[in-house]
Amino acid sequence: MKKQSGTAGKQPNYKKTLVACYFGLISQAICANFTPLLFLNFKNQYHVGLDSLTLIPLFFFITQILMDIFAAKFVDKIGYRICAVVSQAFCAAGIFLMGILPDLFPNPFVGILISVVIYAMGSGLVELVSPIIEACPFENKARVMGTLHSFYCWGSVGVILLSTLFFSIFGLSRWKILAMIWAIFPLLNLFNFLSCPMEKLTEEGEGLSTGKLCKMPLFWLFILIMICVGASECMMSQWASAFTESALGVSKTVGDLAGPCLFSFLMGISRLCYGKMSEKFDLVPMIIGCGLLCTLCYLTASLSSLPIIGLAGCALCGMVAGIMWPGTLSVSSQKCPTGGTTLFSLLALAGDFGASVGPSLVGNISNLAGGNLKTGLLAAAIFPLLLSLGFFIMQKKYKQNPNKNV
Repeated sequence: MKKQSGTAGKQPNYKKTLVACYFGLISQAICANFTPLLFLNFKNQYHVGLDSLTLIPLFFFITQILMDIFAAKFVDKIGYRICAVVSQAFCAAGIFLMGILPDLFPNPFVGILISVVIYAMGSGLVELVSPIIEACPFENKARVMGTLHSFYCWGSVGVILLSTLFFSIFGLSRWKILAMIWAIFPLLNLFNFLSCPMEKLTEEGEGLSTGKLCKMPLFWLFILIMICVGASECMMSQWASAFTESALGVSKTVGDLAGPCLFSFLMGISRLCYGKMSEKFDLVPMIIGCGLLCTLCYLTASLSSLPIIGLAGCALCGMVAGIMWPGTLSVSSQKCPTGGTTLFSLLALAGDFGASVGPSLVGNISNLAGGNLKTGLLAAAIFPLLLSLGFFIMQKKYKQNPNKNV
């Protein structure tokens, strides 16, 4: 690998790169989780309908998809460092503007969507932390990747806990101040990416092009799997706060802590466990099992008449969904070691597409059912079920063709 940085004669400190990437995923967690905590507040303060609220995750993930397309085409030419620095700048700007723009437009929802698009541009570029870490000379890449992605979960837990504490002390009416405070974190992490050592995942001309990847049948299966991964993970995380409040009839504080917060905490635990156990177990059967359990969690949350059982289904969904994203990246990287940045970007694109379609589907089905979020989550159970089916097909096909690359 060709070194992009580092002082001659001195071993690069890749722990600094790891910390910058950890904090990068925390920045992404701020972007993805802070605004959903305000869904019902937007409905009450700005009179935004449930169908309009579905546009927030839709715009967020569509913007991320566009950034994934950009990354697949241009990141190898621009370089990881510039893109990583820009990602943190957009994250900070978008979150900061969330506290300002709604009051500057006759329709406050326009200001909300503009802010969402800005921080989503940064959040999309944060996906580059996966190939950045994959390029560094760490021994157990699966373990490092699992730990890396757990920091998105810890960031989500921190955002929910600290935001809930802030609202409890200062009141929900001061949410704009909190938005500006959260913007400080990615702004500070920008300087970490300016100075940490980075490597190239593949040398120029070595990585597979988009055209070559598209000629591989199992690559398309991975794309379909990642769509289901993104949907399975984000449908529950995006709607957990509103679901626990409206469908289960609990307070906002209890809803945020027992819903999205516990969801993210258990997801973080599962990703840490995945990192430690990745060398001991066959990952594909593990993901198949988690997909089936995730389906059961969605069914439990949507069909149970007891709030405590519904909350358990919501929270446990985070644990069984935890290994899906990093696990799929690890399996695809093993099957296609020369995929490079293009492979990671296209898989992130597929995951973000699923993460945009899934929550939007839940919102629209719920709206058609008279605002019943349980109906939306019931329909959502199809995605983790299809994920398990996709990995089952991949496992069977790979065993029949052991030397066949994706």
